[in-house]
Amino acid sequence: MKALPLVFTDLDGSLLDHGNYSYRDALPQLRRLARLNVPVVPVSSKTRAEIACLRDELSLDGAFIVENGAAVCIPVGFFQVPPPDVIERDGFWVREWCQPRQHWLQLLADLRHEFAGEFENFERAGTRGIVAMTGLDKAQAEAANAREYSEPVQWLGSPGRKQAFVERLLQSGAEVLQGGRFLGVSGSCDKGRALVWLRELFQRAHPERVIHDLAVGDSENDVAMLEAAETALVVRSPVHDFPSLQRTQGVMYSTGFGPAGWAEGVARWLACLPPAEE
Repeated sequence: MKALPLVFTDLDGSLLDHGNYSYRDALPQLRRLARLNVPVVPVSSKTRAEIACLRDELSLDGAFIVENGAAVCIPVGFFQVPPPDVIERDGFWVREWCQPRQHWLQLLADLRHEFAGEFENFERAGTRGIVAMTGLDKAQAEAANAREYSEPVQWLGSPGRKQAFVERLLQSGAEVLQGGRFLGVSGSCDKGRALVWLRELFQRAHPERVIHDLAVGDSENDVAMLEAAETALVVRSPVHDFPSLQRTQGVMYSTGFGPAGWAEGVARWLACLPPAEE
């Protein structure tokens, strides 16, 4: 049977450099994937607005996963039949998994007195604050603040108080994921669940093909998708250790950082793929 390779990739710290958000070192392999007609699916804590801009830059026109798996966005018509349980919004079929952003903003507001001065979040920081926290320019910061399902939190207090803060969020029904820079506060969703759902759509659309998927990530918030894919590529980070995985088979660890490690691992994966025809 003919193979159908898929790449599900984290952005910050993986495809994008942790410090300057450059993807230059990944471009040769991205172009190679395009020549081979391998779909590349961004899977990120980023918003729909942020990923839309990046998709244009990278000439990606397929599906993507936003806000740590809170929703999958598929261009209308990408599959012949609309997927189940989607809504149509701004030219996309959108599959949502959790409550809207306002729910999490209220939860954080309720905790602000208890943890006064110990955390900041995007909505409260505003565009200027996000620029200061991230190094993004004004337009990029505005896109980062256009959240629909989650809220990034910058922890300013001690590690011990951070654990207490996270526990209070969990007790209130939130899920908390540690990304490369921020805590992501959202509902019961993760990148792995979204990956599995989207992979099943690809399989239904191409029943005659065998899917071989690669998940690429560098942080704790990537663990669910790294566990879910056939092959995991864990990208080396300059600021934290490799995330811990339960699986031991089908895992690659890069030696390069960020997009250089991304390119290194993707090249290794492509070299190991089975022949297109069996």
